[in-house]
Amino acid sequence: MTIIETRKPTAAEDEISVALRKRYGAHIPELASGADDILGHLLAHRSIRSYRPDPVPPHTVETLVAAAQSAASSSNLQTWSVVAVEDQGRKQRLSEFAGGQKHIREAPLFLVWLADLSRAERLAKREGRPDDGIHFLETLFVAIIDAALAAQNAVVVLEALGLGSVYIGAIRNRPQAVAEELGLPPNVLAVFGLCVGYADQAAGEDVKPRLRQSMVLHRERYAPTDEIHGIAAYDETLRDFQTSQGVAPVGWRETVLNRLGSAKALNGRDRLTEALRALGFGLK
Repeated sequence: MTIIETRKPTAAEDEISVALRKRYGAHIPELASGADDILGHLLAHRSIRSYRPDPVPPHTVETLVAAAQSAASSSNLQTWSVVAVEDQGRKQRLSEFAGGQKHIREAPLFLVWLADLSRAERLAKREGRPDDGIHFLETLFVAIIDAALAAQNAVVVLEALGLGSVYIGAIRNRPQAVAEELGLPPNVLAVFGLCVGYADQAAGEDVKPRLRQSMVLHRERYAPTDEIHGIAAYDETLRDFQTSQGVAPVGWRETVLNRLGSAKALNGRDRLTEALRALGFGLK
């Protein structure tokens, strides 16, 4: 008789299996081995919108910026900056600019990530050199991408420290008001905010399911397959998740269609181009 030995999954493997089920439901992809610790950490990511009043530990900001500065930067231009906001009055005003989101007020730390072309502009002026390239849309793209890469590095580390966060895109609702509040010079845009703090566990915020990988992964050429069925299945999964979280079970289709169906749904961001010009960006 042949005896087949079965290996009991390690604790890390078990945690990853649970996290994968939360993220993908029944459509769990086959994964390579060797990155269990970091993958389990990433799979457990969730947005936190309810915070305890406890302050973040000393030197948290410096730690997060060290992680952020270790992200890739296009041509090493380093076209981003971040403003750390802890003053309650300033958080209150920024919350108002961002549609009154309470978690901006409640989180002990609010980071505003900036696409910052002003540093390069000042360098060129001091050196008496031309700065024509600063005023093209491509350069603003570079700065926005740099800021996003930097912020995500910071999120990975803050979660390793036991903290939680949520991105705030609504900081772009009123970019000129935000710029005035933070004292931003021309050619600087607040791209998004990031609430940081200890999660209020009583809120019960959980890992949000995502589209199955076959919906977003294309090999060699873009080729959407089984999109109708995949979206329908995900819509049902997301409605169940929303119900479990005590929010209206809107689903994914209605969220996308409502969010992109009209300029009004952009909450002021439909005027972003004119705001960018007012903030000094050339956008050639």
